Amino acid sequence: MFYFDPLYLVFALPALLLTFYAQWKVKSAYSKYSKVPNRRGQSGLDFARQILGPLGLSYIGIEGVPGELTDHYDPRDKVLRLSQGVAYGRTIAALAIVAHETGHALQDAKNYAPLRMRGAIVPAVTVSAWVGPILFMLGWFIGMSGVAWLGVAVFGMSLVFALVTLPVELDASRRGLKILESFNALDRDELKGARAVLTAAALTYVAALAQTLSTMLYYVFLLSSSRRQD
Repeated sequence: MFYFDPLYLVFALPALLLTFYAQWKVKSAYSKYSKVPNRRGQSGLDFARQILGPLGLSYIGIEGVPGELTDHYDPRDKVLRLSQGVAYGRTIAALAIVAHETGHALQDAKNYAPLRMRGAIVPAVTVSAWVGPILFMLGWFIGMSGVAWLGVAVFGMSLVFALVTLPVELDASRRGLKILESFNALDRDELKGARAVLTAAALTYVAALAQTLSTMLYYVFLLSSSRRQD
């Protein structure tokens, strides 16, 4: 019989609060700066077309993607996928997001090691994110610590993914801000707004890492406590 362990909140609550704060922060920053026009009146799509060639990325395609804040770079298809709000928005937020995703394209072009590593472990993470907890719970409830520890090890791939993702995203934002400066796309005050958007987005990855780590620590604590009681 499954039950809720109040002890889990000791581990999970701080990360959960950070996640809520990060989500609020990114939505707040995007909402604010998606309403502030950039001084050039340039759309995200126009900016992408302007910068890809000079950056040596003329082979990168640009496609639309539904939703809000769904923008991403696909390293397999070599495509920037932009949401409507970013592609056609003539705002500070639109240019900041395009610059960030172009930062990922630059990482790909320069064989940035953390990006390569993240891409390589995606299939394993897709499985480990749900197989790990299942193995842990199975081992825990039937009293087979070996199976439970195997679940922790499998789930550990999710932690590795979160650890690798953070520098990938921070580096893409750093590259993106450099792009905005080098192309003189935004003035000094507008760059502050772009930095606010990208910093808020980065916080979501910090929160994801904290969530994964808190779950891992909870699993390890339970198993370690059980061993001491035996």
